[in-house]
Amino acid sequence: MNAEQLLEHFDRVCDAPDAIPQLRRFILDLAVRGKLVEQDPNDEPAAELLKKIIAEKEHLLNKGSIKQQFVSPDKKKDPVPYSIPLNWLWVRFGDIIIDADAGWSPKSASFPRSGDYWGVLKVSAVTWDKFRPTENKQLISDVLNPEKVQIHVGDFLISRANTSDLVAKCVVVNEEPKNLILSDKIVRLCITNQCNKIFLCFFNNNSESARNYYAEKASGTSHSMKNVTRSVIYDLPIPLPSLAEQHRIVAKVDELMALCDQLEEAQAKREHRRDRLVSASLHRLHQSAASNDYEPALFYLNHLPRLTNRPEHIQQLRQTILNLAVQGKLVEQDSNDEPANILLKLDQKGSHVMEARNTHREIWPWDIPLSWNWFRLESICEQITDGEHATPERIHEHQVPLITAKNVRDGFMDFTYTDWVSYETASKAWERCHPIVGDILLVCVGATTGRLCILRKKKDMVLVRSVALIRPTTTIDVDYLALALSSPLCQSEIWEKVKVTAQPCLYLNRMKSLSIPLPPFAEQHRIVAKVDEIMTLCNQLEFQFDIAYTTHCRLLDSILHDAFT
Repeated sequence: MNAEQLLEHFDRVCDAPDAIPQLRRFILDLAVRGKLVEQDPNDEPAAELLKKIIAEKEHLLNKGSIKQQFVSPDKKKDPVPYSIPLNWLWVRFGDIIIDADAGWSPKSASFPRSGDYWGVLKVSAVTWDKFRPTENKQLISDVLNPEKVQIHVGDFLISRANTSDLVAKCVVVNEEPKNLILSDKIVRLCITNQCNKIFLCFFNNNSESARNYYAEKASGTSHSMKNVTRSVIYDLPIPLPSLAEQHRIVAKVDELMALCDQLEEAQAKREHRRDRLVSASLHRLHQSAASNDYEPALFYLNHLPRLTNRPEHIQQLRQTILNLAVQGKLVEQDSNDEPANILLKLDQKGSHVMEARNTHREIWPWDIPLSWNWFRLESICEQITDGEHATPERIHEHQVPLITAKNVRDGFMDFTYTDWVSYETASKAWERCHPIVGDILLVCVGATTGRLCILRKKKDMVLVRSVALIRPTTTIDVDYLALALSSPLCQSEIWEKVKVTAQPCLYLNRMKSLSIPLPPFAEQHRIVAKVDEIMTLCNQLEFQFDIAYTTHCRLLDSILHDAFT
């Protein structure tokens, strides 16, 4: 399969993650391996081209126009990075370099040059495959004869210092820059006219062999700042085709990269249309539920697989469903249900007063059905507390797990990374806070404040300050309370009450004052059942997305492999 056939099949794999960037990398890889364009038997062999380059350098050396040229080692002893066409030749970078120079590090400002001021080029100007003249720092000190290191159009610039992934990246200056000079971290290479500079950039910046070579040869202990010497740059093995083929390769890459640009633009437009469709569908779903017209909602849910195209769409649906649930718009109200304001009478313990607010409804966060009522969180709970404020003494023995914010995940407990305390320490902690099955654990300190789960299995544990315990009364469905607290509407209220000092913190008194919309007990069960049903469907769709993405990735890899071989 050739490159043209690959592009014909690209619509089958364009939904794979990183598909178009991967296609770009593949095109460049083909280019520097001699597999992107056909070889022309009439082309001059690379061995003859190299003889011309050597003769050119000797002539300039004898004239005194250049200094001692780079002498390539015996290439017979060099390992061949990969196979190349018969009329190509492996050479060293130094074989095709006529001369080189660099700047220095004069005193400069932190901002780019302006007006008639001079600027010294930053490494970031030559890092991203295209020359960026705005990446410079305005000179402060006077520089004698800055024209000697001034940058001009056509210059081949390569960095000698950068991160391990970006060191020795290069560009060809494609526009005449004004008043810019080289820095000490950028080398200007004078390349023979017998080579296409853009082709050299393709190989130097994108080939696996070149990038691995620089990573191996770079010096420096810090990953964020590696250095390569000129000798390292000169020693880089480079595949050399005929000059005519270099030009054909560059032209073909330009053509295919323009096509990739079109594919990216088309893909962006398609994703934008998808996003608008999903947004409109969710809006319609909300409107239909608000008007008690459930037919559009049923239609949407029945056709969910066709209306959603990406995992983030599923996440948007989950958020919408939870908001509809706590607004009383997910299931129909039943006139036979006992109103929420008499739930206290159903509480067998009879020890808590559920105080519903009887003032104007509009002062509450949002409107709810008449059979519902608003309650403060503390009025519908038997206990709201948090864990140990003083850090308990850890032990190495696995006795009682110490639960922190990292153990409380969205909807489940994660005991993968757990500290431990002794039974004696746990017994003292349980006098104040002893989690049991059916409790809600809510993160109340840190960036994940608001994350929560229900304790489903009996397990002894000790909580720390960053985790709160919420134990609802017997007339509250704990699953309903958990989904209500998880809804974006309630999460928004939670974060409105969070106090940010050194780190976000939801104090207990503010947590207790959270507003909870409460439906009749029977409706709580119906809401939980409906949410479970829809979330199960969402899980199935996410699983299908994972399979589809995996399939697309494997198909893309297969197509690339076939085209490559």
